[in-house]
Amino acid sequence: MDNIIQINNEGEHAYDIIFSDSFNLLKSELEKFNIEKKRICIVTDSNVASLYANEIKSLVDMICKQCIVVQFNAGELSKRQETVNKIYEVLVKKKFDRKDILIALGGGVVGDITGFVAATYMRGIDYVQVPTTLLSQVDSSIGGKTGIDFKDHKNIIGAFKMPKLVYINLNTLKTLPEREFNAGMGEVIKYGLIMAEDFYEYLNKNIAKIRSRDLETLSNVVYMCCRLKKVIVEDDPYEKNVRKILNFGHTFGHAIEKCKGFEYLHGECVSLGIVAASYISYKIKQIDSDTFNSIKNTLASYGLPIAVSGIKANDILREILNDKKMHSGYITFIVLKHIGKVNFYKVNFHNMPEDEKELLINAIETITIENPQ
Repeated sequence: MDNIIQINNEGEHAYDIIFSDSFNLLKSELEKFNIEKKRICIVTDSNVASLYANEIKSLVDMICKQCIVVQFNAGELSKRQETVNKIYEVLVKKKFDRKDILIALGGGVVGDITGFVAATYMRGIDYVQVPTTLLSQVDSSIGGKTGIDFKDHKNIIGAFKMPKLVYINLNTLKTLPEREFNAGMGEVIKYGLIMAEDFYEYLNKNIAKIRSRDLETLSNVVYMCCRLKKVIVEDDPYEKNVRKILNFGHTFGHAIEKCKGFEYLHGECVSLGIVAASYISYKIKQIDSDTFNSIKNTLASYGLPIAVSGIKANDILREILNDKKMHSGYITFIVLKHIGKVNFYKVNFHNMPEDEKELLINAIETITIENPQ
Protein backbone atom coordinates (compact mmCIF):
# COMPACT_ATOMS: atom_id res chain seq x y z
CA MET A 1 0.00 0.00 0.00
CA ASP A 2 1.28 3.47 -0.91
CA ASN A 3 1.18 6.11 1.81
CA ILE A 4 -0.25 8.78 -0.47
CA ILE A 5 -3.19 9.22 -2.83
CA GLN A 6 -3.34 12.29 -5.04
CA ILE A 7 -6.76 13.84 -5.62
CA ASN A 8 -7.29 15.94 -8.74
CA ASN A 9 -10.04 18.47 -9.36
CA GLU A 10 -10.98 19.22 -12.98
CA GLY A 11 -7.66 17.82 -14.16
CA GLU A 12 -5.48 19.77 -11.72
CA HIS A 13 -3.82 18.51 -8.54
CA ALA A 14 -6.05 19.54 -5.62
CA TYR A 15 -4.69 17.81 -2.52
CA ASP A 16 -3.07 14.65 -1.18
CA ILE A 17 -4.35 12.02 1.21
CA ILE A 18 -1.49 10.95 3.47
CA PHE A 19 -1.62 7.64 5.35
CA SER A 20 0.45 7.13 8.47
CA ASP A 21 0.43 5.31 11.80
CA SER A 22 1.24 8.50 13.74
CA PHE A 23 1.17 12.29 13.48
CA ASN A 24 4.92 12.46 12.85
CA LEU A 25 4.62 13.36 9.16
CA LEU A 26 2.04 16.11 9.71
CA LYS A 27 4.67 18.74 10.50
CA SER A 28 6.52 18.27 7.22
CA GLU A 29 3.26 18.16 5.27
CA LEU A 30 2.09 21.45 6.77
CA GLU A 31 5.47 23.07 6.10
CA LYS A 32 4.76 22.66 2.38
CA PHE A 33 2.17 25.46 2.79
CA ASN A 34 4.74 27.98 4.08
CA ILE A 35 2.97 28.30 7.40
CA GLU A 36 5.77 29.99 9.35
CA LYS A 37 3.96 33.31 8.91
CA LYS A 38 0.44 31.92 9.18
CA ARG A 39 -2.00 31.52 12.05
CA ILE A 40 -3.46 28.05 12.59
CA CYS A 41 -6.82 27.34 14.21
CA ILE A 42 -7.43 23.74 15.24
CA VAL A 43 -11.18 23.03 15.33
CA THR A 44 -12.17 19.95 17.32
CA ASP A 45 -14.90 18.56 19.57
CA SER A 46 -15.14 17.63 23.23
CA ASN A 47 -14.42 13.95 22.58
CA VAL A 48 -11.31 14.39 20.45
CA ALA A 49 -9.81 17.42 22.21
CA SER A 50 -8.60 15.46 25.24
CA LEU A 51 -7.05 12.79 23.03
CA TYR A 52 -5.17 14.67 20.32
CA ALA A 53 -5.56 18.47 20.50
CA ASN A 54 -2.49 19.07 22.68
CA GLU A 55 -0.33 16.80 20.54
CA ILE A 56 -1.32 18.54 17.33
CA LYS A 57 -1.01 22.01 18.87
CA SER A 58 2.49 21.24 20.19
CA LEU A 59 3.53 20.06 16.76
CA VAL A 60 2.05 23.06 14.94
CA ASP A 61 3.31 25.61 17.48
CA MET A 62 6.86 24.86 16.35
CA ILE A 63 6.26 25.88 12.74
CA CYS A 64 3.61 28.61 12.59
CA LYS A 65 3.09 32.19 13.73
CA GLN A 66 0.32 31.33 16.18
CA CYS A 67 -1.82 28.27 16.95
CA ILE A 68 -5.15 28.25 18.78
CA VAL A 69 -7.75 25.57 19.52
CA VAL A 70 -11.52 25.98 19.25
CA GLN A 71 -13.65 23.23 20.79
CA PHE A 72 -17.39 22.53 20.70
CA ASN A 73 -19.66 19.83 22.14
CA ALA A 74 -19.40 16.54 20.27
CA GLY A 75 -22.38 15.29 18.28
CA GLU A 76 -24.75 16.07 15.43
CA LEU A 77 -26.68 18.59 17.54
CA SER A 78 -23.66 20.93 17.34
CA LYS A 79 -23.80 20.94 13.56
CA ARG A 80 -25.62 24.27 13.58
CA GLN A 81 -25.08 27.90 12.68
CA GLU A 82 -24.51 28.67 16.37
CA THR A 83 -21.32 26.58 16.35
CA VAL A 84 -20.18 28.21 13.13
CA ASN A 85 -20.78 31.65 14.67
CA LYS A 86 -18.65 30.71 17.68
CA ILE A 87 -15.75 29.85 15.39
CA TYR A 88 -16.24 33.04 13.36
CA GLU A 89 -16.08 35.07 16.57
CA VAL A 90 -12.77 33.50 17.58
CA LEU A 91 -11.25 33.97 14.12
CA VAL A 92 -12.28 37.63 14.03
CA LYS A 93 -11.01 38.26 17.57
CA LYS A 94 -7.66 36.63 16.78
CA LYS A 95 -7.47 38.55 13.48
CA PHE A 96 -7.30 35.52 11.22
CA ASP A 97 -7.15 36.46 7.53
CA ARG A 98 -7.47 34.66 4.21
CA LYS A 99 -3.83 33.52 4.28
CA ASP A 100 -4.28 31.56 7.52
CA ILE A 101 -5.31 27.89 7.90
CA LEU A 102 -7.90 25.87 9.77
CA ILE A 103 -7.33 22.26 10.85
CA ALA A 104 -10.36 19.96 11.25
CA LEU A 105 -9.36 17.48 13.95
CA GLY A 106 -12.07 14.90 14.52
CA GLY A 107 -14.89 13.04 12.83
CA GLY A 108 -17.45 13.92 10.21
CA VAL A 109 -19.23 16.64 12.17
CA VAL A 110 -15.94 18.43 12.88
CA GLY A 111 -14.90 18.12 9.24
CA ASP A 112 -18.22 19.39 7.91
CA ILE A 113 -18.30 22.40 10.25
CA THR A 114 -14.66 23.33 9.71
CA GLY A 115 -14.99 22.98 5.94
CA PHE A 116 -18.07 25.19 5.94
CA VAL A 117 -16.30 27.85 8.00
CA ALA A 118 -13.33 27.63 5.62
CA ALA A 119 -15.63 28.09 2.62
CA THR A 120 -17.36 31.15 4.06
CA TYR A 121 -14.94 33.02 6.34
CA MET A 122 -13.65 36.02 4.36
CA ARG A 123 -15.01 34.26 1.24
CA GLY A 124 -12.55 31.43 1.66
CA ILE A 125 -9.67 30.29 3.85
CA ASP A 126 -7.53 27.15 3.51
CA TYR A 127 -8.19 24.13 5.70
CA VAL A 128 -6.69 20.71 6.40
CA GLN A 129 -8.60 17.56 7.30
CA VAL A 130 -7.19 15.37 10.09
CA PRO A 131 -9.96 12.75 10.41
CA THR A 132 -9.89 10.58 13.54
CA THR A 133 -12.92 8.32 13.01
CA LEU A 134 -13.36 5.46 10.58
CA LEU A 135 -16.33 7.17 8.93
CA SER A 136 -14.44 10.41 8.36
CA GLN A 137 -11.28 8.65 7.16
CA VAL A 138 -13.06 6.59 4.51
CA ASP A 139 -15.71 9.09 3.43
CA SER A 140 -16.52 12.54 4.78
CA SER A 141 -13.00 14.04 4.80
CA ILE A 142 -12.60 13.41 1.06
CA GLY A 143 -14.29 15.29 -1.74
CA GLY A 144 -14.84 18.79 -0.37
CA LYS A 145 -18.52 18.54 0.64
CA THR A 146 -19.18 20.70 3.69
CA GLY A 147 -22.40 21.55 5.45
CA ILE A 148 -24.46 22.22 8.54
CA ASP A 149 -28.01 21.38 9.57
CA PHE A 150 -30.85 23.89 9.73
CA LYS A 151 -33.89 23.16 11.89
CA ASP A 152 -35.31 19.86 10.56
CA HIS A 153 -33.09 19.78 7.48
CA LYS A 154 -29.82 17.84 7.48
CA ASN A 155 -26.87 19.34 5.58
CA ILE A 156 -29.21 21.85 3.95
CA ILE A 157 -26.67 24.70 4.21
CA GLY A 158 -23.28 24.02 2.72
CA ALA A 159 -20.64 24.57 0.09
CA PHE A 160 -18.00 22.68 -1.83
CA LYS A 161 -14.56 23.50 -0.46
CA MET A 162 -11.58 21.29 -1.22
CA PRO A 163 -9.09 20.81 1.64
CA LYS A 164 -5.39 21.50 1.18
CA LEU A 165 -4.55 18.12 2.70
CA VAL A 166 -6.16 15.05 4.25
CA TYR A 167 -3.88 13.48 6.87
CA ILE A 168 -4.97 10.05 8.12
CA ASN A 169 -3.35 8.64 11.26
CA LEU A 170 -4.69 5.10 11.30
CA ASN A 171 -3.76 4.60 14.94
CA THR A 172 -6.51 7.04 15.98
CA LEU A 173 -8.93 4.22 15.18
CA LYS A 174 -7.66 2.35 18.24
CA THR A 175 -9.12 4.98 20.59
CA LEU A 176 -12.48 4.99 18.84
CA PRO A 177 -15.38 3.61 20.93
CA GLU A 178 -16.70 0.35 19.54
CA ARG A 179 -20.05 1.82 18.56
CA GLU A 180 -18.35 4.64 16.61
CA PHE A 181 -16.06 2.14 14.88
CA ASN A 182 -18.97 -0.10 13.92
CA ALA A 183 -20.87 2.91 12.59
CA GLY A 184 -17.96 3.71 10.31
CA MET A 185 -18.27 0.25 8.81
CA GLY A 186 -21.67 1.28 7.45
CA GLU A 187 -19.91 3.58 4.99
CA VAL A 188 -17.16 1.02 4.34
CA ILE A 189 -19.63 -1.72 3.40
CA LYS A 190 -21.45 0.78 1.19
CA TYR A 191 -18.36 1.13 -1.03
CA GLY A 192 -18.18 -2.60 -1.61
CA LEU A 193 -21.88 -2.84 -2.41
CA ILE A 194 -21.96 0.01 -4.92
CA MET A 195 -18.53 -0.21 -6.55
CA ALA A 196 -16.39 -3.26 -5.80
CA GLU A 197 -17.65 -6.81 -5.34
CA ASP A 198 -14.12 -8.05 -4.57
CA PHE A 199 -13.83 -5.50 -1.76
CA TYR A 200 -17.20 -6.61 -0.38
CA GLU A 201 -15.90 -10.19 -0.38
CA TYR A 202 -12.71 -9.02 1.39
CA LEU A 203 -14.85 -7.44 4.12
CA ASN A 204 -16.77 -10.69 4.60
CA LYS A 205 -13.56 -12.76 4.80
CA ASN A 206 -11.84 -10.46 7.30
CA ILE A 207 -14.58 -9.68 9.82
CA ALA A 208 -12.57 -10.86 12.84
CA LYS A 209 -9.40 -8.97 11.87
CA ILE A 210 -11.27 -5.77 11.09
CA ARG A 211 -13.37 -5.84 14.26
CA SER A 212 -10.24 -6.52 16.34
CA ARG A 213 -8.66 -3.50 14.58
CA ASP A 214 -5.70 -5.31 13.13
CA LEU A 215 -3.72 -2.33 11.79
CA GLU A 216 -2.56 -3.94 8.56
CA THR A 217 -6.07 -5.07 7.63
CA LEU A 218 -7.56 -1.70 8.63
CA SER A 219 -4.95 0.06 6.52
CA ASN A 220 -6.09 -1.95 3.50
CA VAL A 221 -9.74 -1.13 4.22
CA VAL A 222 -9.24 2.62 4.62
CA TYR A 223 -6.89 2.83 1.65
CA MET A 224 -9.28 0.94 -0.64
CA CYS A 225 -12.22 3.14 0.36
CA CYS A 226 -10.17 6.25 -0.37
CA ARG A 227 -9.15 4.83 -3.76
CA LEU A 228 -12.78 4.15 -4.60
CA LYS A 229 -13.91 7.60 -3.53
CA LYS A 230 -11.07 9.17 -5.53
CA VAL A 231 -12.56 7.68 -8.69
CA ILE A 232 -15.96 9.19 -7.92
CA VAL A 233 -14.96 12.68 -6.78
CA GLU A 234 -12.52 13.19 -9.61
CA ASP A 235 -15.14 12.22 -12.17
CA ASP A 236 -17.89 14.29 -10.54
CA PRO A 237 -16.48 16.80 -8.00
CA TYR A 238 -19.73 18.75 -7.53
CA GLU A 239 -22.22 15.87 -7.36
CA LYS A 240 -23.98 16.49 -10.65
CA ASN A 241 -23.94 12.90 -11.88
CA VAL A 242 -22.12 9.74 -10.81
CA ARG A 243 -21.22 11.00 -7.32
CA LYS A 244 -24.88 10.56 -6.41
CA ILE A 245 -24.27 6.81 -6.08
CA LEU A 246 -22.48 7.54 -2.79
CA ASN A 247 -25.94 8.33 -1.38
CA PHE A 248 -26.82 4.62 -1.37
CA GLY A 249 -28.72 4.07 1.89
CA HIS A 250 -28.59 7.76 2.78
CA THR A 251 -32.06 8.90 1.74
CA PHE A 252 -33.67 6.46 4.18
CA GLY A 253 -30.78 6.92 6.61
CA HIS A 254 -31.10 10.69 6.93
CA ALA A 255 -34.84 10.35 7.51
CA ILE A 256 -34.23 7.80 10.27
CA GLU A 257 -31.64 10.07 11.91
CA LYS A 258 -34.22 12.84 12.15
CA CYS A 259 -37.07 10.57 13.29
CA LYS A 260 -34.86 9.19 16.07
CA GLY A 261 -33.71 12.64 17.18
CA PHE A 262 -30.11 11.80 16.23
CA GLU A 263 -30.11 9.06 18.86
CA TYR A 264 -28.55 6.78 16.23
CA LEU A 265 -25.14 7.51 14.70
CA HIS A 266 -24.94 8.41 11.02
CA GLY A 267 -23.29 5.13 10.02
CA GLU A 268 -25.94 3.16 11.93
CA CYS A 269 -28.66 4.96 10.00
CA VAL A 270 -26.80 4.32 6.74
CA SER A 271 -26.85 0.62 7.63
CA LEU A 272 -30.62 0.73 8.10
CA GLY A 273 -30.95 2.68 4.86
CA ILE A 274 -28.86 0.09 3.03
CA VAL A 275 -31.27 -2.63 4.17
CA ALA A 276 -34.29 -0.62 2.96
CA ALA A 277 -32.66 0.23 -0.39
CA SER A 278 -31.56 -3.38 -0.84
CA TYR A 279 -35.12 -4.53 -0.16
CA ILE A 280 -36.30 -2.32 -3.03
CA SER A 281 -33.54 -3.82 -5.20
CA TYR A 282 -34.84 -7.28 -4.32
CA LYS A 283 -38.49 -6.45 -4.92
CA ILE A 284 -37.85 -4.90 -8.34
CA LYS A 285 -35.89 -8.06 -9.23
CA GLN A 286 -32.43 -6.54 -9.41
CA ILE A 287 -30.97 -8.82 -6.72
CA ASP A 288 -32.25 -12.13 -5.38
CA SER A 289 -33.32 -13.03 -1.84
CA ASP A 290 -29.98 -14.71 -1.05
CA THR A 291 -28.11 -11.52 -1.89
CA PHE A 292 -30.54 -9.43 0.15
CA ASN A 293 -30.10 -11.71 3.17
CA SER A 294 -26.32 -11.75 2.67
CA ILE A 295 -26.23 -7.94 2.86
CA LYS A 296 -28.18 -7.97 6.12
CA ASN A 297 -25.88 -10.65 7.55
CA THR A 298 -22.76 -8.67 6.61
CA LEU A 299 -24.07 -5.52 8.29
CA ALA A 300 -25.07 -7.44 11.41
CA SER A 301 -21.67 -9.16 11.51
CA TYR A 302 -20.08 -5.75 11.97
CA GLY A 303 -22.37 -4.84 14.86
CA LEU A 304 -24.57 -2.60 12.74
CA PRO A 305 -28.35 -2.37 13.22
CA ILE A 306 -30.61 -3.88 10.57
CA ALA A 307 -33.84 -2.99 12.39
CA VAL A 308 -34.99 -0.09 14.55
CA SER A 309 -37.86 0.51 16.94
CA GLY A 310 -40.03 3.50 17.65
CA ILE A 311 -40.58 4.84 14.14
CA LYS A 312 -43.39 4.50 11.63
CA ALA A 313 -43.18 4.21 7.86
CA ASN A 314 -45.28 7.31 7.25
CA ASP A 315 -43.02 9.37 9.51
CA ILE A 316 -39.99 8.37 7.47
CA LEU A 317 -41.78 9.10 4.20
CA ARG A 318 -42.62 12.55 5.55
CA GLU A 319 -38.98 13.21 6.39
CA ILE A 320 -37.85 12.03 2.96
CA LEU A 321 -39.94 14.87 1.52
CA ASN A 322 -37.53 17.26 3.31
CA ASP A 323 -34.46 15.60 1.80
CA LYS A 324 -32.25 18.04 -0.11
CA LYS A 325 -32.08 15.54 -2.98
CA MET A 326 -35.77 16.14 -3.73
CA HIS A 327 -36.19 17.90 -7.10
CA SER A 328 -39.59 19.04 -8.38
CA GLY A 329 -41.31 16.38 -6.33
CA TYR A 330 -39.03 13.60 -7.53
CA ILE A 331 -36.37 11.77 -5.56
CA THR A 332 -33.99 9.18 -6.93
CA PHE A 333 -33.15 6.22 -4.72
CA ILE A 334 -29.87 4.43 -5.34
CA VAL A 335 -30.54 0.68 -5.60
CA LEU A 336 -28.38 -2.31 -6.41
CA LYS A 337 -28.24 -3.95 -9.82
CA HIS A 338 -25.92 -6.51 -8.26
CA ILE A 339 -23.09 -6.42 -5.72
CA GLY A 340 -20.66 -3.79 -7.01
CA LYS A 341 -23.09 -2.08 -9.40
CA VAL A 342 -26.02 0.30 -8.84
CA ASN A 343 -29.15 1.47 -10.61
CA PHE A 344 -31.39 4.50 -10.11
CA TYR A 345 -35.02 4.25 -8.96
CA LYS A 346 -36.91 7.52 -9.43
CA VAL A 347 -40.07 8.19 -7.43
CA ASN A 348 -42.62 10.99 -7.89
CA PHE A 349 -43.70 11.87 -4.35
CA HIS A 350 -46.39 14.28 -5.57
CA ASN A 351 -48.17 11.70 -7.69
CA MET A 352 -47.09 8.33 -6.39
CA PRO A 353 -48.85 5.19 -7.69
CA GLU A 354 -50.25 2.97 -4.94
CA ASP A 355 -47.96 0.06 -5.81
CA GLU A 356 -44.91 2.31 -5.55
CA LYS A 357 -46.02 3.71 -2.21
CA GLU A 358 -46.62 0.18 -0.97
CA LEU A 359 -43.10 -0.76 -2.03
CA LEU A 360 -41.57 2.12 -0.05
CA ILE A 361 -43.74 1.36 2.97
CA ASN A 362 -42.72 -2.30 2.86
CA ALA A 363 -39.05 -1.31 2.53
CA ILE A 364 -39.32 0.78 5.68
CA GLU A 365 -41.27 -1.90 7.54
CA THR A 366 -38.43 -4.29 6.73
CA ILE A 367 -36.25 -2.28 9.10
CA THR A 368 -38.77 -1.74 11.88
CA ILE A 369 -38.85 -4.18 14.77
CA GLU A 370 -42.62 -3.80 15.05
CA ASN A 371 -43.00 -5.14 11.53
CA PRO A 372 -40.14 -7.60 10.90
CA GLN A 373 -39.85 -9.43 7.58
